[in-house]
Amino acid sequence: MKTLAIVFTQAPHGNASGREALDLALLSASYDIPTELYFVGDGVYQLLANQQPQSIDSRDYISTFKALPMYDVEQIWVSESDLTARGLRADDLLMSVELGTTEQLATRLNAIEQVLTF
Repeated sequence: MKTLAIVFTQAPHGNASGREALDLALLSASYDIPTELYFVGDGVYQLLANQQPQSIDSRDYISTFKALPMYDVEQIWVSESDLTARGLRADDLLMSVELGTTEQLATRLNAIEQVLTF
């Protein structure tokens, strides 16, 4: 079966792309499609812990990321350089992730048959 990679590139709460990408990840994994997630650029903010979306009248979908291991989505990669560029560390994220260099993430993504970017 082909692996699906979902790449998060945008910050949460400004549009629906993060929520839609997360919904796709959960749906594909529920059909036993091997799914990997990648967070690059402003997409690293998707996993930031202690967000308060209700303060801007936004829906809190961020906590749903914690359900990914229950769906066997265990390959969750974050660009280490994008975290650093935004003054963040892996400890600032709501869950454990794999950190990778830009080159490592590119190599992994190039090996995957289906890549969707949000």
